[in-house]
Amino acid sequence: MTAINRRQFLTWGLVGTTAALSTRCAQNLTFGSPLTIFSSTDTLPTHQRSQSGLLELALQARQQQVPLGNQTATLLTYNGQVPGPTLEAKTGDTVRINFENQLAQTSNLHFHGLHIPPTGNADNVFLAVPPGATQRYEFVVPEQHPGGLFWYHPHHHGVVAEQVFGGLAGPLVIRGQVDEIPEVQAAEEAILVLQDFDLNRRGQPREPMPMFRRWGRQGNLMTVNGALIPTLTIPQSGLLRVRLLNASPSRIYRLRLDNHPWHLMGLDGGTLDEPVEIEEDLILAPGERADILVPGTREPNRYSLLSLPYDRGITDMMRGMGGRHHRRASIDNAPREIARLQYGETTTAVPLPKLLIPTTSLPEPTRRREFVLDHGIDHGHSFLINGRGFDHNRVDTPVQLGTVEDWRIINKAGMDHPFHVHTNAFQVLNRNGQPFPFQVWKDVVNVKAYESVDLRIVFTDFPGKTVYHCHILDHEDQGMMGILEIQPASV
Repeated sequence: MTAINRRQFLTWGLVGTTAALSTRCAQNLTFGSPLTIFSSTDTLPTHQRSQSGLLELALQARQQQVPLGNQTATLLTYNGQVPGPTLEAKTGDTVRINFENQLAQTSNLHFHGLHIPPTGNADNVFLAVPPGATQRYEFVVPEQHPGGLFWYHPHHHGVVAEQVFGGLAGPLVIRGQVDEIPEVQAAEEAILVLQDFDLNRRGQPREPMPMFRRWGRQGNLMTVNGALIPTLTIPQSGLLRVRLLNASPSRIYRLRLDNHPWHLMGLDGGTLDEPVEIEEDLILAPGERADILVPGTREPNRYSLLSLPYDRGITDMMRGMGGRHHRRASIDNAPREIARLQYGETTTAVPLPKLLIPTTSLPEPTRRREFVLDHGIDHGHSFLINGRGFDHNRVDTPVQLGTVEDWRIINKAGMDHPFHVHTNAFQVLNRNGQPFPFQVWKDVVNVKAYESVDLRIVFTDFPGKTVYHCHILDHEDQGMMGILEIQPASV
């Protein structure tokens, strides 16, 4: 197996590193609540699978009191759950979701990472579902779609961060070729949805002050599937597939499985050529996913999944402000246990797979573009791409179906900006001129402060308008988003 060490991870940027995190929160969080046990069939509140080629369900967004960690919170929920139900379909299946908005705000659904039409009632983020209204979403998962972990969340511009921070997020699993690999089939499986919250004493989300909205709202209550420090069980000699989703609106997680090996097999919706051992840290920006294999080869014991401090570029600004803001925002400066791994009974040995699914290189591009991420003022927007804030009525980037382009994403700002493209995945070529370590399909790449990242993207199958944006969702809401129009190929 290939190994990749901490220095390589931090250099290549899966996604970044160091120093004190920012949170806005009360300081009375208590750990050591009763452990929640998850198995491969009970990782989340509900798990809805397709039947006979159809996944159909009613999905209601509503405010509701729910258990969260060791307290009761009033959150925004899908079907009364935080996180929302796990949806599972196979390639070729039809997905039909009857969405009902019982929130006080307009909302909608985005199927993050899926390669499906951005138009009609598929992954159309320009649809608006007012309070009390319903909307049927329906699409077919393409036969050639990669298997992977994707997710759904609201995407109505201006309130995305508020609604996601309120709890609206759920995992979406597509079963494909990767799931047919014998060792992967034999592995136990757990989906871990990482969310953070900032609640007042009554269990209600706090309204962030303008400065915290500018930085990107972040809370000190860190949950995994809505629980505090849940326990995962791995069979002795077996294999555990851990599928991680960062569903937080701003927090970048720097994760470490302490004193235990784990191996990366995929990122976002893509699969690596072979498993890669992670020697220390795995870093996930908002929206990113990681597919991990954990071999049950250690002494039976309990092992901690730690969230380590990560500075996404706001520590210096907070120090400059001094006073109350800095004291409240810098308390998350030590490792925190967010889940535990324990050993169960001995099972038939399951080895790591030697090969996964190679990613084919894209051909040379027909065009190259630059996208500059920066802060400024443009018609009330303070987060800009190429000097402009988001405009519903403007197409920023027209492209042609069937073409390949190279995009250079340049961050001229002093904080991280994870860059996400809808509809079509991309391959990361390099960061600051250094080759990316994997050839893998991704849909989010973090661009750290004052860095540049080169990616290659192909526009296939689906014409129409969609978007690209910063996945610090407050930044998206404040203008760091552009409209991409995929035009039919010329005759």
